[in-house]
Amino acid sequence: MNPKQLALATRHGTLKARIDEQRRTLARHALPLEAAFAEGDKALSGVDWLKRHPLAVGIAVAVIVFVRPRSAARWAQRGFFLWRGWAAIRKSLSGA
Repeated sequence: MNPKQLALATRHGTLKARIDEQRRTLARHALPLEAAFAEGDKALSGVDWLKRHPLAVGIAVAVIVFVRPRSAARWAQRGFFLWRGWAAIRKSLSGA
């Protein structure tokens, strides 16, 4: 092996070792985030379940409206204002 190839092979090995160490460090630093991401995944799976079972949501809302109409109206009003606020924030962030 000529000296140039030997130098390139040595450099390649050094860089590969450095990359491996950086990956291990990144994995170690990412461990605390795994719990947060797991909770986010649970929330998203709950939202997916609600999307697949709209009848269950409708029945639950109907029961709440029947049992506690004033409370349901109050929460509907709050939800409406939250929805409008979120829409305004999205509109201002998108620049439209």
